[in-house]
Amino acid sequence: MKDRYLALLAIAGIVCLLSYTSNDPTGYTMEELRDLYSSGDPSKWPAPHLFNEAKEGFQDIGPLPEMKFPEDNPYSEDKMELGKMLFFDPRLSGSGKISCASCHNPETGWSDGNRVSFGHGRQTGTRNAPTIVNIGYARTFFWDGRAATLEEQVKEPIENPVEMNFHMSLATKNIKDIKGYKPFFVKAFGNEEVTEEKITKAIATFERSLKSPPSQFDQLVSGKKDALTDSELNGLHLFRTKANCINCHNTPYFSDQKFHNLGLTHYGKKYQDLGRYLVTQKNEDVGRFKTPTLREVSGNKPYMHNGLFPELANVIMMYNAGMGQEIPEGHQINDPKFPHKSAMIERLNLTDEEVFDIVAFLKTLNSYQYKIHPPELP
Repeated sequence: MKDRYLALLAIAGIVCLLSYTSNDPTGYTMEELRDLYSSGDPSKWPAPHLFNEAKEGFQDIGPLPEMKFPEDNPYSEDKMELGKMLFFDPRLSGSGKISCASCHNPETGWSDGNRVSFGHGRQTGTRNAPTIVNIGYARTFFWDGRAATLEEQVKEPIENPVEMNFHMSLATKNIKDIKGYKPFFVKAFGNEEVTEEKITKAIATFERSLKSPPSQFDQLVSGKKDALTDSELNGLHLFRTKANCINCHNTPYFSDQKFHNLGLTHYGKKYQDLGRYLVTQKNEDVGRFKTPTLREVSGNKPYMHNGLFPELANVIMMYNAGMGQEIPEGHQINDPKFPHKSAMIERLNLTDEEVFDIVAFLKTLNSYQYKIHPPELP
C-alpha cells in the first residue's frame, strides 16, 4: 500500500512537470490581484471557480466572526477554566493515564502528530486526530459527523474502549471524589455538585475558547496589501480558481462542513474506512468524510482522515493528479456500496510552481502556534 502511494505521488509530480505554464489563465497581474484581495470588499475579488455541487450554501473565505456560544451553555471565564483542567485531567480515563490533551496536545497544534492516535493500552484507532482550534465554528463533529454538538463530542472519546475506555458515570464519580474540584464547580455553576452534564459543558466551553487570532490571510483581506508575498498571493488566487480548493474549503472556517468522497475509501483493502456510511447507513455515503478546516493546517500534519499524507505538498500533488481511482474488482461490480468519488475531483494541470504557491498560501492561515501551559490539577 505504501508503495502504491509513492507511485501515485510520483505520477502527480510528473503531471506537474508536464503541465507547466507560466500564464495566469484568469488574466490578472499580481498587482491587480493584490489590489482586489486587499480591497476589504469581497465582491471585488475575482469570481471563484465553483462546481454546481458547491453552490448551495456557498460562502466565500474571510476573517472569522465572533465565536457564538449555545444558549444552554453560555461562556464564563470560570467555566472555561474548569473545562481547561478537565481537558488535561487523565482521571477521566479508565487507566488514569489518558486525557483529552493526549490526542489534542497544544504542543503539536492541538492534534498529536501521529498518523492515527494511540489510546487505552496503546491501542491505535483508525483515524487521524484533527486539531480542535476553532472547533466552536463546527456544526457537526468527528470525521463522520456522528456528534451534533461539542457537548456530545466530549463524551464519546471518554467512553470509547480504544480511546479513554471509561464510562461517563465512572469518570464523573472520579471527579466528584476529588475535593479540590468542588470550589471550581461552585464558581462555574453556582454549586459544588458534579454531574456528567457539567463536565461536558465545561470542557466544551474550554474548546470553544480556542480561537485563532488573525492570520496573514486575514490581514490581507482586511486591507494590509503587503501581508502576503507574491507566491502566497498567487496561491490564494489559485485556491479560489484553477485549483478548485474553494469548492469544499469555503466560509471563514475554510470548510463547507459537508461530506465528500475523495477516492480514498480503500474499499475492500487494508485501510478501508466507510466514513459517513457508518452513521447514516446510506450507500451514497460510503467513503464520504467531513471537509476539515484549513486554518492552522500547516501545524497539523499528517493529513486526511487516515493520516497517510505526511506533507501539504503531497496532498496538493494528489489533488493535482485527480486523487486515486477506485476501480471495482470482479466481485464488486454489482456491489451497491462500492464508493464513488466526487465529480468535483479532477486533474488540475497545476505546475510545480503553482503547487508550492498553494502550499505557501496555506501556511498563511496559521496565526501562531497556539500554546498554553497545562493547568495545575486539584
